[in-house]
Amino acid sequence: MKRDLMIHRVSRVEARCVPMTWEWAEQNRELIAANWKRRTADKPKMFNGRVLLLNNVEFEQDLLRNTYFETDYADFVAWIDNQYPDDTIANGFAMGALRGSDGAFICGIMGAHTTNAGRIYFAAGTPDLSDLRPDGTVDLATSLIRELEEETGLREGDFHVDDEWIIVQRWPTIALMRMVTMPVTAEEGAKIIRANIAKDPEPELQDVKIVRGLEDIDPKTMPLFLQTFFEWVFTHT
Repeated sequence: MKRDLMIHRVSRVEARCVPMTWEWAEQNRELIAANWKRRTADKPKMFNGRVLLLNNVEFEQDLLRNTYFETDYADFVAWIDNQYPDDTIANGFAMGALRGSDGAFICGIMGAHTTNAGRIYFAAGTPDLSDLRPDGTVDLATSLIRELEEETGLREGDFHVDDEWIIVQRWPTIALMRMVTMPVTAEEGAKIIRANIAKDPEPELQDVKIVRGLEDIDPKTMPLFLQTFFEWVFTHT
């Protein structure tokens, strides 16, 4: 798969989950078990649930079609920790690009107990079984809102979600992003989220960071796809 960075705008995303045996995971059970034991030694709250990973992506004019399959979270984590040894698979997740009414963005700083402690992201999560519908479709729009509400404490009415999708792709990472705008400035929005974090006994975020321009991009804590998104936004608006 191509690892070049690409950004696409589409009006629709269709996603389905189909049965598949992940050969890499089946062939590396001992490695996966050892990696999970190491990972949970200092983060015992990590849960080995089921997640949905991508094995096919197709762009067709104004449409993106995603095909997912189901696997253990431990398989997924071992794949990441071993530098993505199976390059036919990708992590394709919905992500809300949260911003204030002044156009500045509000990112979260991940908590110490999380897999990505200290890293800076918008709220997001790899799709799981709660995003899977009885007809086999994967509801990425609902996944985006759920992750945003869970991580920030915001609720319906606190923000507006755009219809357009912005796809930031660097295989094996594909962020399916939508602009999410609060009716208050980023500074005011950050205060609201910090208050929500303080009330949460087990918050996913430890703090938030406001990004107003290219000078606020931090290569040490922001993943490459997020840096690319900000560079694209601030040079095209």
